[in-house]
Amino acid sequence: MGKGGGCVPSKKKVPSSAANPDASHPNASQNAPPIPTDDNPNSTTPSRNDVVSAESHPNSHPAPKLRIFIVFYSMYGHVEDLARRMKKGVDGVDGVEGLLYRVPETLPSEVLEAMKAPPKDTEIPQISAAELAAADGVLFGFPTRYGSMAAQMKAFFDSTGQLWKEQILAGKPAGFFVSTGTQGGGQETTAWTAITQLAHHGMLFVPIGYTFGAGMFKMDSVRGGSPYGAGVFAGDGTRGPSETELALAEHQGKYMAAVVKKLAQA
Repeated sequence: MGKGGGCVPSKKKVPSSAANPDASHPNASQNAPPIPTDDNPNSTTPSRNDVVSAESHPNSHPAPKLRIFIVFYSMYGHVEDLARRMKKGVDGVDGVEGLLYRVPETLPSEVLEAMKAPPKDTEIPQISAAELAAADGVLFGFPTRYGSMAAQMKAFFDSTGQLWKEQILAGKPAGFFVSTGTQGGGQETTAWTAITQLAHHGMLFVPIGYTFGAGMFKMDSVRGGSPYGAGVFAGDGTRGPSETELALAEHQGKYMAAVVKKLAQA
């Protein structure tokens, strides 16, 4: 799978720390020169302090970053806009990185054309269910269809049967972000009804609550999002995310990254 959205392909294994080369040999002690003393300051052999210092700072690669997969379906780009801003929040936390992925499309191209759906950004790779196992945490984004997730995302969850059977995803933190056409279209129910997917996998649902602060309480503008996760109102499709909605998405990415990092250190 190629790179996409500034992401590292999920099929590429994260490099493990390189082991220190074993410089010892069964007979090394017989031929090794003595460690110099202060009586021999001109010796080129490393001093005892140098040897201790080298042993305490092994030549190894930095620890691999924790990875949060931002897995979404977006027909008209509203959810994708949130996903991109969410990645910025994840990447802002030291030691954590966000990777963008699309779920497979289920509609034929002629139907998408009739619905005037824009073409997908080919730089964002498509993910398979099996690849979820490599994530340290997952943020799922999708538009609503009558108060619950779109069929494309449901089809993706339906394809995770083997992961469910083996409980591969159990214990992994996960969250949701959504898009609805109207204020009563399911900003909360779309995420709420999706929790059943996480429950069967044994995943840990991570809501944002009211951690966004004052932005969650203001009533002076139209704003998507809820304690369940970030959200955007699409209207008839022509309305894009407001700065407040994008800021909430960035906050959710940062919040999830902090949770994943804390769990990894436990």
